[in-house]
Amino acid sequence: MSIINLERRKWLSLGGIVLGASILPNSVLAVVSTVRPRILTFRNINTGDKLSANFSIGKGFSQATQKKMDYLLRDRRTDQVHRMDPKLFTKFYQIQSNLGLRNAEIQIICGYRSPVSNASMRRKSRGVAKNSYHMIGKAIDFRIDGISLSKVRQTAESLKSGGVGYYPRSNFVHVDTGPVRTWRGS
Repeated sequence: MSIINLERRKWLSLGGIVLGASILPNSVLAVVSTVRPRILTFRNINTGDKLSANFSIGKGFSQATQKKMDYLLRDRRTDQVHRMDPKLFTKFYQIQSNLGLRNAEIQIICGYRSPVSNASMRRKSRGVAKNSYHMIGKAIDFRIDGISLSKVRQTAESLKSGGVGYYPRSNFVHVDTGPVRTWRGS
């Protein structure tokens, strides 16, 4: 009799699991399904460096891949490498997903910028911030080939996280992990 009860309990437990999963809201199931890795592809237009890697919300990049990303986003003027804020890559993942893209090439115009490079650029252009988030690895200027710059800007702004600068004449969007704010440059 105890053998029958054990088998019965197994089937009842399995039925409970199936029933429980079937009544979960779609939003919970959507979160579970987004745990799978996605590919993010970056190309630095100034150096020609390119990197494609698996990225997962909550996990980000592996430590080895993060170091490769830091190198790809180095200051092109001084070759200095700085650790980039992992929240930036979450932002790119969200932008790509919200645009309905999978593995689109994100063209990097500027990642890390050393204080020396920033000061030099500031002397040439009043549009360069004295305390730029680029100098602390928390900002990236980019565009996505084939997607209008205004649509990229709108998508970045819809995240309501960090700064979003729109530079239509210079053909890039700036995102950072600072306070929420927006602006239009040239």
